[in-house]
Amino acid sequence: MHLAYPAVLSALLFCTGLYGVLARRNAILVLMSVELMLNAVNLNLVAFDVWLSRAAEDTLHSGQALTLFTITIAAAEIGIGLAIVLAVHRNRGTSDVDRLRDTAEGHDPDQDSPAAGQAEKAEATA
Repeated sequence: MHLAYPAVLSALLFCTGLYGVLARRNAILVLMSVELMLNAVNLNLVAFDVWLSRAAEDTLHSGQALTLFTITIAAAEIGIGLAIVLAVHRNRGTSDVDRLRDTAEGHDPDQDSPAAGQAEKAEATA
């Protein structure tokens, strides 16, 4: 098999994951898109390892070993990421990324709006 086939598939997977990270607002879908990007990198590592081992007559397979480490780290990352998303969802009631910009405790998003500022000024002058 040529090296171009897994490289093109990996590029498509990575671009799909990148689109998911940039376009999605749900934190769980963003984490899934990051995992898709990591899988694209793993596919590249294995494809280049096989290609280089044929060219150099090397049987070390360091690309495949690095892929196993990457999969292990990705599994730990998704576990911690899901725990954080669940904790934030319990505290805030949403997993929408746009609504979770400010992580300060006790922050009221209505205070930052211009209408709330004008209402406070009207109450202060009355």
